[in-house]
Amino acid sequence: MPTRAVKSPFLFPVLAAILVVTWSSGFVGIRFASENAPISLVLFWRNLVSGLAFAPIALLIGAPIGIKALLQNIAFGFVGMFLYLASFAVAIAHHVPTGLVALISDLVPLAIAVLSQPLLGHGLTTRQWMGTAIGVAGVVVASLNSIAIGHAPLLAYLLPVGGMVLFAAMTVVQKRLKAVDIPIYQSLAVQCLTAATCFAPWAWYDGGIGPLETRAFLLGVTCLVVLSTFVCYSVYYIMLRHYPPSEVSSIVFLSPPVTMLWAWLIFDEPLTLVMAAGFGLTLIGVYYATRQGSG
Repeated sequence: MPTRAVKSPFLFPVLAAILVVTWSSGFVGIRFASENAPISLVLFWRNLVSGLAFAPIALLIGAPIGIKALLQNIAFGFVGMFLYLASFAVAIAHHVPTGLVALISDLVPLAIAVLSQPLLGHGLTTRQWMGTAIGVAGVVVASLNSIAIGHAPLLAYLLPVGGMVLFAAMTVVQKRLKAVDIPIYQSLAVQCLTAATCFAPWAWYDGGIGPLETRAFLLGVTCLVVLSTFVCYSVYYIMLRHYPPSEVSSIVFLSPPVTMLWAWLIFDEPLTLVMAAGFGLTLIGVYYATRQGSG
């Protein structure tokens, strides 16, 4: 049964704007935190702090989490917060160019659009397919300056592709399993703690799980916890409950251009006319993919 969208014409663009800003903030947090720390340690502390912050609310507010919902959210946390993030971290560690990894990660909407038809029966209209295609083209154009093939092993290139497909499948399956209907803060508590548990052995192997007392690490993890986890995942799940997943995920196409704006403002990275052109294409694609109407 298709998701029924909220009627307010202002809610979707407001939530979409928050989602784009907070989704892209993850790159900024990673940039700060990983300057002097292994990526496994950064991701461990991101999920541990987030999970521990959500845990008291999850335990004290609302009905107790049932066994079925608990197991489902453990599975979603393992796939959507551990495997998804780990696949990109390992790929970058094996010298797959970061620009190429970022491009692959932001093709999640395309995978969701493809999977929504067989798993949810949500067929995309011609207009939505056109918007998706334009969005992909915009991401590619905006990322041209940072895309390179590199000389990493073949498996390293397949890892981010697999992680992207897994995250898309998790999103679609989560919509299909209507039984998973616990409050968002309970879902995030379970999923974040699951991911932290999975990242702990990796971080230990990389040198230990203790936090680094550096400004970059603390600021980066704070950004990842507050913006990229609390706000981003909360808004993402709220939108999934009220809008079709293909519409929600198409907003992610705006992440690469907005990330470039973050990098330009904070790290003084170049912002070229080609990037601006890609940003424009992406905006057009998202407009067509999310505009209400048939055709």
